[in-house]
Amino acid sequence: MIKPALALAAASSLALPAAAAAAPQVTIAPAGPVVELNVFESVEVAPDTATIGAGVTTEAPTATAALRQNSEEMQKVVARIKALGIAEKDIQTTGINLNARYDYDQQTQRQVFRGYQAANRVSVVLRKIDDTGRVLDALVEAGATDLSGPSFGIDNDEPAKAEARKRALARAAGQAEAYATMLGYEGVRVLAISESMAGSGPMPEMMMAKRSLDVAAAPPPVQPGLVAAGISVTVTYELVGQGGAATPR
Repeated sequence: MIKPALALAAASSLALPAAAAAAPQVTIAPAGPVVELNVFESVEVAPDTATIGAGVTTEAPTATAALRQNSEEMQKVVARIKALGIAEKDIQTTGINLNARYDYDQQTQRQVFRGYQAANRVSVVLRKIDDTGRVLDALVEAGATDLSGPSFGIDNDEPAKAEARKRALARAAGQAEAYATMLGYEGVRVLAISESMAGSGPMPEMMMAKRSLDVAAAPPPVQPGLVAAGISVTVTYELVGQGGAATPR
């Protein structure tokens, strides 16, 4: 972020007493009116990555058995992911849970212990998005009991953001110049700039797949569409030159 060009810090290279170590700050006020503009621009591009979630949920009478069984099933799923050519750096564990299960008995009006449930989930980044459907199908065959995603993204979004930034600054400058013209000023001078990136949305839940269900003969169809990289720019301008001659109607 570029710092506002409104304040100059007075500092001396000479040795100063301890009491004078903190130099006073001198503030220079702009000579003309100031306008602050907030502009958002985004660029849509084709995604090159897809992120999916895969997990295994198991139940057993004891916590040890539930966790052991879950680990064995999850190892099969992870092994299948790696066998599909997905790099280990693109596989990340996102959660391991172990909970006791209870059912409410209507007759006795009491909670009845039913055993333990263990769950393990991983997030997988696919760098060949055309394989997304095939990977989802393979994970169910390997024992995954639930899937989520896909969430599409860009591995390197800097070029798209650079283009969005260029468009945002151009639009902000055009708006500032329009203010200057309407108010009779000769032009504008930039005082400060700040920006923020557009955040990505949460991974959508695509489906819940139980291992007992029949796996479709063909992989699920996946359409990546386009994703957007956005920049929000806030620019503060000073109106410069002779002003006040024109009044906007």
